[in-house]
Amino acid sequence: MNVKLNKSHIASNSTHLSKHLNLPDPKVFDLPEKVLQFGTGVLLRGLCDYFIDKANKQGIFNGRVVVVKSTDKGGADDFNEQDGLYTHSVKGIENGEAIEEYILNASISRTLSARNQWQEILYCAKNPAMQIVFSNTTEVGISLLEGDKITSNPPTSYPVKLLAFLYERWQAFKGSPESGMVIVPTELIVGNGDLLKEIVFKQAHANALEPAFIEWLEQHNNFCNSLVDRIVPGKPEKEAIEELQQKLGYEDNIMVLSEAYRLWAIQGDEKVRKVLSFAQADSGVVIENDIEIYRELKLRMLNGTHSLQCGMAYLLGFRTVKDVMSNGYLSRIITNLMLGEMSLAIPYKIDAKTRDRFGRMVLDRFRNPFLNHKLLDITVQYTAKMKMRNIPILLQYYKEFGKAPELFAMGFAAYLQFMHGVKEVNGTYYGESNGEFYPINCNFAPYFYEAWQAGFDLEKVLANVSLWGEDLTKLDGFTDAVRKYL
Repeated sequence: MNVKLNKSHIASNSTHLSKHLNLPDPKVFDLPEKVLQFGTGVLLRGLCDYFIDKANKQGIFNGRVVVVKSTDKGGADDFNEQDGLYTHSVKGIENGEAIEEYILNASISRTLSARNQWQEILYCAKNPAMQIVFSNTTEVGISLLEGDKITSNPPTSYPVKLLAFLYERWQAFKGSPESGMVIVPTELIVGNGDLLKEIVFKQAHANALEPAFIEWLEQHNNFCNSLVDRIVPGKPEKEAIEELQQKLGYEDNIMVLSEAYRLWAIQGDEKVRKVLSFAQADSGVVIENDIEIYRELKLRMLNGTHSLQCGMAYLLGFRTVKDVMSNGYLSRIITNLMLGEMSLAIPYKIDAKTRDRFGRMVLDRFRNPFLNHKLLDITVQYTAKMKMRNIPILLQYYKEFGKAPELFAMGFAAYLQFMHGVKEVNGTYYGESNGEFYPINCNFAPYFYEAWQAGFDLEKVLANVSLWGEDLTKLDGFTDAVRKYL
């Protein structure tokens, strides 16, 4: 099929498409750009841009998104060839009923490459309607890079790209209070907004920016902690895409699939709530002064369990989450891990009924028959995820019970085994399982490759404070528990 999804195709085929798709009003293409979004990933498009599109269709937010593609991989061609349009397939279980919906998302106005169109991105700062920044640059994207300059074209790190944009805006509007932005990172980092703000301020001082700018940055910009919770595994399988494209009559290279469940919890006050008016369109957006309970439940029970089971299940020959959950033995392990260990050691006071109810809802989401959530996708930046999501659970478990959590140790051992690189090709490390090579997409792949090549000293690895933030050999019995499964 050679017919591309774009505005002209939608306009000339709206009668046919409206039978299958939730279509936007053509007036949406004239709405002002209100959001600058760093990242093109499926999570942003399947959750954040989903809420923007839904609000626009209800006549609430009335604004569109400029997407910044920050990585060197690929370009913005697919997005721009399709005029930013993409198909969003929503499938899952909601309130006990199967949900299946197809949405034509028109929230994205254009996509710009940071590498090739940096000046155009900075020009967006002069737009008075633009008040919001979203980002998802993975857990390693919000980090301090020494020597990164706002005068670079473009700066290297996301925080300095953001700083350069905010500095441009301050200059354009002469520091007016109304020109401040609401900045909502969605990276899976505890206190992501606080951390981003801290790094942006450090870089502002390192770049010797004016005190008046730093004062404006402090007083008139909101860096909001947030958490996102929706499984967005990406494109549907090839056969499903072909069937859907045959039905719709167009090709879509940036189609996304997601579950029905959605949650975006944002820490903010009335000012933030007013700017993020799209929240009115869906109860899945929660704006509150304290979002800790949402963060802890999601980060520990969903993300943490994912991280502990994905390596083990992959090495056992499984490839998707739903296939793992269809196996009685592994399903019981995951259920017991989540409800019998993870939920008991969340480092935040949450009542037992809330924990149990949330956990059983997560298990139902894991079993979603519509989603082919690939285990390999969950292993991306495996070490950073393990440290962030699970080490606090481990430490809290020892405080509560004074012993090693057995199923946690099993999952942790599987993670270490998954990180056993056996070869390196052009900078990518590969492990081997059942005669099949798999990529280890983790910044610490070189470290583990060398550790395994040297015979793998488990105690040395567990004692590495730079990896875990703690010496894990000091946890009585944990080294032995991991060694048993390893």
